[in-house]
Amino acid sequence: MTENILIAIAWPYSNAEIHVGNITGSHLPGDIVARYHRLKGNNVLVVSGTDSHGTPVVIAADKEGKPVEEVYKKYHNSFIEVFKGYGITYDLFTTTHSENHFKVSQAVFLALQKNGFLFKEFSKQWFSPSANKFLPDRYVEGTCYICGFEGARSDQCDNCGNVLEPEKLKNPRAKTGDGALELRDTEHFYLDLSKLEPDVKNFLKERAEHFRDTVLGESLGKIEAEGLKPRPITRDLDWGIPVPVNDSAWDTKKLYVWFEAVIGYLSAPIEWSQLSNNKEAWRDWWTNPKAKQYHFIGKDNIFFHTSLWPAELMGVNEQFTEIFAGDKTKLTLPYDVPANQFMNLEGQKISGSRNWAVWGLDALTRYDPDALRYYLTANMPENKDSDWDWAEFVARNNNELVANWGNLANRVLSFCYKNWDGHVPDVDLKTLRGSDLDLLAVIENGFLTVGKEIEAVNLRSALSEALKLATNVNQYLDVNAPWSAVKTDKEGASKTIYTALKAIDSLKVIFSPFLPFTSEKLHGFFGYETPLFGEQFTEEVSDSLGTHTVLRYKGIEGIQWKPSDLKPGFKLNQPAPLFKKLDESVIEEERARLGK
Repeated sequence: MTENILIAIAWPYSNAEIHVGNITGSHLPGDIVARYHRLKGNNVLVVSGTDSHGTPVVIAADKEGKPVEEVYKKYHNSFIEVFKGYGITYDLFTTTHSENHFKVSQAVFLALQKNGFLFKEFSKQWFSPSANKFLPDRYVEGTCYICGFEGARSDQCDNCGNVLEPEKLKNPRAKTGDGALELRDTEHFYLDLSKLEPDVKNFLKERAEHFRDTVLGESLGKIEAEGLKPRPITRDLDWGIPVPVNDSAWDTKKLYVWFEAVIGYLSAPIEWSQLSNNKEAWRDWWTNPKAKQYHFIGKDNIFFHTSLWPAELMGVNEQFTEIFAGDKTKLTLPYDVPANQFMNLEGQKISGSRNWAVWGLDALTRYDPDALRYYLTANMPENKDSDWDWAEFVARNNNELVANWGNLANRVLSFCYKNWDGHVPDVDLKTLRGSDLDLLAVIENGFLTVGKEIEAVNLRSALSEALKLATNVNQYLDVNAPWSAVKTDKEGASKTIYTALKAIDSLKVIFSPFLPFTSEKLHGFFGYETPLFGEQFTEEVSDSLGTHTVLRYKGIEGIQWKPSDLKPGFKLNQPAPLFKKLDESVIEEERARLGK
């Protein structure tokens, strides 16, 4: 039965380039799961975009001395290049700085207000007399009053992960150097999360069966310990989404980025529907109670996505669609939030300021995307932090990707192409031996085994299972030795090579969510004309805010997650190696680039 699967991936801030930690944290796992469900014939929609508002991008613009919009677009366009390069197949990668996102976010605000979940209140915020303005949270840093970390922001400590009350920050200072700071009263709208706490707790308990322990502990555990308290959803800012109230006093305030950015998971499907000339299509994932929504994020955003975002959705109830679309329909809640932990680098935390990072675009200038995707999946920080190690990258590439799977595919196809005149051996399928049928049965069962792991978002395990299947084929070949048998028993060698080819043809599909580029190449070697996956493309979208570029994807219809039906005598194309062996000199060359 066809399922509606929404893959919603964390929106990167438009203030820094993307590194491998970002890719393995959310974008790559989301793409792997999406590709699998597309192969199964499910109705898949993958969305994300650039988080273009908030103080991070304003700070970046201040440092560069450029307009905020120019800086956000620079990073946004760079993100698109990264995702094209790594094959992250977004049906829509857009931006929060669009007319559509403004309208959807304001409709959410109005729905919460209509349902009585918003209130106005004065609070203390840090003010710079020398700059004559309130400073946003990320402009103010100091010592965390909970753990003592000296580089805490005034709203959140990245060291202990706690949400902070700005007025309690110790030793506050302006990152912009705007002189001494004062606490002054400012009025903001608050989302009364305390009213929604019982519903959020019930939601989390219902999801406990398939939420990761790390996710459940960070969300339900925190609520039970601290409760859900009201949080401000507006800020004193010039850049962002206007607060939809008819009061000039609010003209200098904007919707808080933590409140509006997650709404992108809703606004992006709506924009995609409009671009696809089917304005109601977003409802297949957002007003369909049977749809499954997966939110792929990093561990630093767990609480926002498992508690605050569901609270927003519960709070709007049926009023969002009434305000936005003229009817009354409840919105779908997230099915799973498979948050990953962090990837470090050579034993240290990734740091852009110190250039202690493997940058996404830079890595593609020296390595093939599937080699990078393979290592990032095999080393994915699913349940605990992992570490990118250049020696391990080279070893895994050479010993697993090249020596096991790549060598298997290349030597069997090359041997067949040479000895059977470029065709699959023309064997009588009724004469296949017990060992042949046993291997094909193991490979066929692999679709269930690997598929089950992908559906549970255990992607390291899924890739490991796929590699074990390749090992099974290698062992089968070692026993049957067609390389020598072809000289004395070509009929027997024909059965062996046919069986191996059929197994490899199936493995090509099983590996394809992880290794789409080389799987597509291998698919072509087998002579298939219809590709496994569709194509990425960019499009320019114009609205009242200007023009922004979006990354889109045109897919292939049909079910392809199934065992090979390779026919004897089928014509092959000239094969070639799929992967490159790396010289060990790469290790020190790459380490020498770090920190410079």
